[in-house]
Amino acid sequence: MEGADRQDLTLAAMRQTPIPGTHGRVRPLTLHGDPVLHAPCAEVTDFGPELARLVEDLFASMYAARGVGLAANQIGEPLRVFVYDCPDDEDVRHLGHVVNPRLVETDGVVIRGPEGCLSLPGLEAGTERYDHAVVEGFTVTGDPITVHGTGFFARCLQHECDHLEGRVYADHLTGWRHRKLMRQVARASWRRGE
Repeated sequence: MEGADRQDLTLAAMRQTPIPGTHGRVRPLTLHGDPVLHAPCAEVTDFGPELARLVEDLFASMYAARGVGLAANQIGEPLRVFVYDCPDDEDVRHLGHVVNPRLVETDGVVIRGPEGCLSLPGLEAGTERYDHAVVEGFTVTGDPITVHGTGFFARCLQHECDHLEGRVYADHLTGWRHRKLMRQVARASWRRGE
């Protein structure tokens, strides 16, 4: 097969595989302090078209906000679903979603690294996370999946699982780090509208 023929087939295959979020609606993000961010999310029981729409909306909203992960409660839906498009420390791209995720393993070195959140826009703080994480859950069609993450991607998986338990990265901070971040939250421009 000629190179041009192979390229045409590759382009045709890419057109048939929809890019996540292409058909989604960008939704407003819930911000720190909104009760939906601070309560555990409900298990997904219906793996139908509404869940598929939610996953598309999560991808569209995450990309619009230039994030690497987004949990459903960050767009006001208190359901156990998150999406990600995140590199690891070797710059390998990880793209997907998990429904009813369970963080089943965290191990390795604990690293304090800068961590931000789309629900605390413009802010970040040094947050301790394990450099290896394993999440089990389901796809939007109900198929079981296991996602392994290392480095920055492991941080992302832990961060998104926290969201679904009603926690944000600020909840991991103590002492002066927590006080400093809370002062920044209080002064943030996005809080002035409250």
